[in-house]
Amino acid sequence: MSSEEPESQSRSIAAVERAMDVLLLFGRSPRPDLGVTEIATELGLTKAAVHRILTALRNRELITVDPASRRYALGHAAIALGRAYLARTDLRLLAAGELRRLSAQTGETATLSIRRGDTRLYAEQVVPKQELRMEVSLGIPYALHAGSSSKAILAFLPDEEIDGYLARHRLERVTDATITDPEKLRAELAETRARGYATSLGERQVGAASVAAPVFDHDGHVVAAISVSGPVTRFEPHMADCVRLLLDSAARISAQLGHSD
Repeated sequence: MSSEEPESQSRSIAAVERAMDVLLLFGRSPRPDLGVTEIATELGLTKAAVHRILTALRNRELITVDPASRRYALGHAAIALGRAYLARTDLRLLAAGELRRLSAQTGETATLSIRRGDTRLYAEQVVPKQELRMEVSLGIPYALHAGSSSKAILAFLPDEEIDGYLARHRLERVTDATITDPEKLRAELAETRARGYATSLGERQVGAASVAAPVFDHDGHVVAAISVSGPVTRFEPHMADCVRLLLDSAARISAQLGHSD
């Protein structure tokens, strides 16, 4: 093998990496389109290099250009890749590592709940090695007004969906702590949305305390919630200490679904 071949391979790899950097920039940018100067400045490339990369990406329909503004956006081939990834995404697998981490860090039960219409159900849980611990039943639908995981989903739905839910459902009492007054629930949901997480002290299960955070998809829609829960006598004094860990885990799962703040 001549000395020129490794150099040629290195240049080819570098060119591919720069093209990937450009493509990923479109994926993480809050703007729908980008100009050559913006891309060059952001990635530290020359405009000539950016032009070459964009031409190559356009040839594969990964990037499209507006002829009038000369600004670039993701093409349908890139969007097809994203949809293919999402179609193969198993939320339980994505969340598994985070649930294990949360349970290990807090010493309590970590759960994943998935929205199903006007209900949500537990899809996965990791329980601690403690004699006294919380365990949930997987696959059973629960109402969206009782418990932290339910409220973490309901609070982040569009206002019209919340209105629709309240119009369709009487707020049944699950325990003595369940919120059954619609106006009180609206106030609770507003507070939940403002702080980014929900709490519950025995609203769905007597003797349980929990804190939950929403999980969002690539369109910013809430699709699930993760929670940490434990016996109220042990967990309530430490609930606040778990919030940052919980929010970080929810953000990482959301990011894997394509969500960006």
